[in-house]
Amino acid sequence: MTGLYILILELPHPTTITTRRRAFALDAGFYAYVGSAMNGLEARIARHQSPDKKRHWHIDYLLDHAAVRSVLSAETNADAECLLAGRLSDLPAVAGFGCSDCRCRSHLFFSPDLIDLTSRATGAFRAAGLDPRTMSIGDTHRYDRDAQSSRSC
Repeated sequence: MTGLYILILELPHPTTITTRRRAFALDAGFYAYVGSAMNGLEARIARHQSPDKKRHWHIDYLLDHAAVRSVLSAETNADAECLLAGRLSDLPAVAGFGCSDCRCRSHLFFSPDLIDLTSRATGAFRAAGLDPRTMSIGDTHRYDRDAQSSRSC
């Protein structure tokens, strides 16, 4: 199944995310990350929720510190990831995040309000002619890689 998704994330503390090539200073709050999976939508979403993965994309580094609160997704063969990101571009964006393979300003958008952010993400799908499915996650998938490595069993 191919498609598009938006992860709704909660970052509990201001954090600097350092990837292989860049550092991103992020405020505490809620974020919407726009992504696509043209070869396995469900597997991509499951990968994002797994704490045991090799860090490859910018989002992998952010997920070491942020909780996935919900996932909106839609099956489509259309390459509309940048269209969805464009529909959220009136929100504060983290410049250069998640868009190294396109010309978008960002694929990560900030809001201090979870309900407003989720509503805007749903609206982005609908404006693109897609009906998103929503999966609520809650707080069960929050991990902080540094905190986990310092815990003793």
